[in-house]
Amino acid sequence: MSLITTDEQQTSPGAFIAVRIPEFRNLVMGRFAFVMALRMLTTLLGWWIYNLTNAPFAIGLIGLSEVVPAVSLALYAGHVIDLSEKRKLLLRGIALYFLAVVILLLLSTRHAGGFFTNHTIAVLIYTIVFGTGIVRSFAGPVFNVILAQVVPKNVLQNATTWNQGAYLSASVTGHAVGGFLIAMLGNTGTFGVIAAFIIIAFTILFFIKPKPPINKKTEKKTWDSVKEGLNFVFKTKVILGALSLDLFAVLFGGAVAMVPVFARDILKVGSEGFGILNGASDMGSICSVILLTAFPMRRKQGYKLLFAVFGFGVCIVCFALSKLFLLSFIALLISGMLDGISVVVRGTIMQLKTPDNMRGRVMSVNSMFINSSNEFGQFESGLMAKLLGVVPSVIFGGCMTIAVVIVTWFKAPTLRKMEY
Repeated sequence: MSLITTDEQQTSPGAFIAVRIPEFRNLVMGRFAFVMALRMLTTLLGWWIYNLTNAPFAIGLIGLSEVVPAVSLALYAGHVIDLSEKRKLLLRGIALYFLAVVILLLLSTRHAGGFFTNHTIAVLIYTIVFGTGIVRSFAGPVFNVILAQVVPKNVLQNATTWNQGAYLSASVTGHAVGGFLIAMLGNTGTFGVIAAFIIIAFTILFFIKPKPPINKKTEKKTWDSVKEGLNFVFKTKVILGALSLDLFAVLFGGAVAMVPVFARDILKVGSEGFGILNGASDMGSICSVILLTAFPMRRKQGYKLLFAVFGFGVCIVCFALSKLFLLSFIALLISGMLDGISVVVRGTIMQLKTPDNMRGRVMSVNSMFINSSNEFGQFESGLMAKLLGVVPSVIFGGCMTIAVVIVTWFKAPTLRKMEY
């Protein structure tokens, strides 16, 4: 039960009302530690697989390995989440991630390097990542479902912004620290740090109270339940428009997947520069989230969303053309600031427009779109780099992002005029 009374909720400063709720603080801190571990893991796997194979396309296969099971199981996972105790489901997923990291740690040791070929290690990495994709389809949406159960509805918009801030700040720290840890501790040492952060996340989230399902198990078939969630998303045009824009913009604008190639072969800044570039976009995003927490957007959120994604595409083109480390960093930083606006608007729409009894299914559809855009975007970047070359492929992605915004502007007037 919330320790904040109704009167306090109405009179508390808007920017900090959510963080006064102890259970919300546990959720945010636990998510911060967990996402930081995952971002360090993503950074390390991209660097490791590129050095094992010397092939940009191999980086894209990491995303494909995870997104195939994550997207395939997303709709079923949403049905399971709505009928499950959320805390137990989340803790089980984190424990399985820990197991995957321990296996990867063992593969990174000198002993494993002497026993397996680079090709075999790469195949094993893809197999493990495929397994984490299965776990992610269930564990990923649970954070957002629990969020709505630990704060009152009138605090939900503020809590969503803080939640996105925790996610993005963890991404910043995880990406940047991951690069530095690789340089200082090597792959094995970095995996050890990642495992420690997962343990911290598990411990913090353990203190969240059980979150029993709102829905009762009925005779309704699984597919009927899944269709109910899908129908809601497709009938709610604002949600569908925001998800579609994010899907295609990130699918084509996923320049971050090629950062290992730019850092090592084009800008020649090594693992330290790789870590900085990898965190630049998220650094920009967290700056936006901080500003939006203190000064929320009051009007014309739809217009601002579209302009932000348009600017994001322009920044990706600038990054691709840059030969200077500082200019590349600034381009990614500004792209992150614009992406942060998109993340906050989309996240707020999802939380405010979704009924409590359908949050698992709707958040899983949201997760399916995000997984598709991020991981398929990573694969698309690797494939286009193989076909066109690294720089032309990133230019192509930025231009396609701009084109998507132009089409959305004319084809989705509901999103363009949306306010909340």
